[in-house]
This record gives sequence, structure tokens and C-alpha cells, in this order.
Amino acid sequence: MHVSKWSKYLSFTSNRDWLYRYSFGNAGLRSIKTDLGEGTVMHCWVPKTHNASRPNILLVHGFGANAMWQYGEHLRHFTSRFNVYVPDLIFFGESYTTRGERTESFQAESVMKLMETHGVGRMSLIGISYGGFVGYSMAAQFPDKMEKLVLCCAGVCLEEKDLEEGFFNVSDLDEALSILLPQTPEKLRDLMKFSFVKPMGKWVPSYFLSDFIDVNYVQEKRELLVAILKDRKLSNIPKITQSVLIIWGEEDKIFPLELGYRLKRHVGENAKIVVIKNAGHAVNLEKSRDFIKHLKSFLFDSQSPNPPSIFPLFDSIWS
Repeated sequence: MHVSKWSKYLSFTSNRDWLYRYSFGNAGLRSIKTDLGEGTVMHCWVPKTHNASRPNILLVHGFGANAMWQYGEHLRHFTSRFNVYVPDLIFFGESYTTRGERTESFQAESVMKLMETHGVGRMSLIGISYGGFVGYSMAAQFPDKMEKLVLCCAGVCLEEKDLEEGFFNVSDLDEALSILLPQTPEKLRDLMKFSFVKPMGKWVPSYFLSDFIDVNYVQEKRELLVAILKDRKLSNIPKITQSVLIIWGEEDKIFPLELGYRLKRHVGENAKIVVIKNAGHAVNLEKSRDFIKHLKSFLFDSQSPNPPSIFPLFDSIWS
């Protein structure tokens, strides 16, 4: 009993979660769970006070830790201009379902139902990796509610045959799943090698890496990944009409850059692609400054300008 209590306090991930929760609250967001019915509950960070004069933006995470970890460093760039919503997708963080659906289409329907519950009519969206699959599905299913879309290293246009043809640096689906859902320090090191150009995992002790391993909903997450790939064909992927910014790490080993260009061709003239050099799949973390620069250019330029800042020098540093 005492061991588990103290291990919680000494855990890096637990302390990091606490710090992110504090920073999200300090940024004007509150944590709330919503029962969507039929066995589905979703957790989301929502504005403490909704500002009707501001546009809405949805930040959707990929696989890995909960949403706070993937957007914690970027949140401050959006909260002064948008009503920001940061959900945990189903089987991540505090969101779950007792239903059997595992497709990104079901995730998209659930997120939209969540947004409707919070009175959000229209929104833009940033989706990282798996979050981009969900965001693309939302744009296809609810075109009148989705405005701009940012898809970061989201292999939406992959096909099941890509794995068979050696498009990825793995031998089969089982190996891919063991890396993407690591359950040992060694597999977590493999994931870091795939995600970063300069991974640090090689020098990190195994006992420290063990603290990062997510043991929640492992089987369900495997099923989410299988559902992405099963019978997937480019010809079956719907077209979308929203303005789309595609951001990709040039050295992405999880979803190779060709998938970014394939997505650009599929969307057509409404899509723009930005390739960030010396970055891998975790480009949002590895090249955070470049990532934010392109997001601001795409999302902020068409907005009506904010009132003049009383801290122009501070603003120029972060622009």
C-alpha cells in the first residue's frame, strides 16, 4: 500500500500530468467528462467561459500519452484567440466506450456529438497522426461544421497493401503494433527511434522508461490500429472540401513522407503541404517552433486582428 502511494508521488509521468493539469486550468480550461449515451463517455478540456466572439478550435491527439502531453507546449498560442477544446479520444486518457466500434469514423461521430453537447456549431481542427484520421473523418462526415483543417503526419491515404509491399520499416502488422503500443522499455526505445530524428531513449534507464508505458486499454488500442488498416483503399477514402494544411516531418519513419504527398494529391487544390526538415513523426515536439509558425500562418492570417497588444516585444518573441 505504502509502496504504491509513494511510487505515485515519485512518478515522473504522474508529476508531469499534475503540471499539465495545472497549466491547462491556468490557461482558462476545465476538465469535464460527458456521458454520450450507449456506453460512451468522453473526457475533454473545455473553456471555463465560452466567448461567442471567438472561433472554436479542436486539438486532437494521436497515439501515445493523453492529449495534455501532445498539446501542453502549444496551448498558450491558441487560448487568446480561440475557444479551445482538447478531447481525449476513446480509449485514451479518461474516455472509453462499451460499444464494439473501433473505426476512426466512430471516433469522429463521438467527438462531434461531444462538441454539440458543449454547444459548438462550427470549428477548425488540428489533428496529430491518429488524430488526423479522426479529423479527416469529421471533415468528410460533417462538412458544414468543419472549417480549416491541419493534418500533421496523418497517414490518411495509406492502403492495406502498403504494409505488404514493404512501404513501412516493419515486417508485418504484429511488429508494427508492438512498436506503436510498447509494453517494454526496449519497445519504447524502438518507438522513439521511429518517432524522432535524434531519439534520447538509448541513454535513458529502463526503470525510467517503464514509467511511460501505458497499460490502459492495450487490446482496444490494438483494435483501433487494425481498424485503420483493414481493407483500406485510397479509392474508398472520401474527398473533403475544407482548406487543409498538411505538416510532415521529412524523416518520418512511421508514416513516410510519400503519404503526405499522396494526401495532398487526394485533397487537391484546397490543400497545402509543409515539409519540416530534420524532423520525424513527432514533428510537433521535435520542431515545436516551426510547427507553431506554420499553424499560426494558416489559422491566424484570415482572422480579424486582435486588439493591439500591450506587450509588443513579448509577442514578437513568440511569433
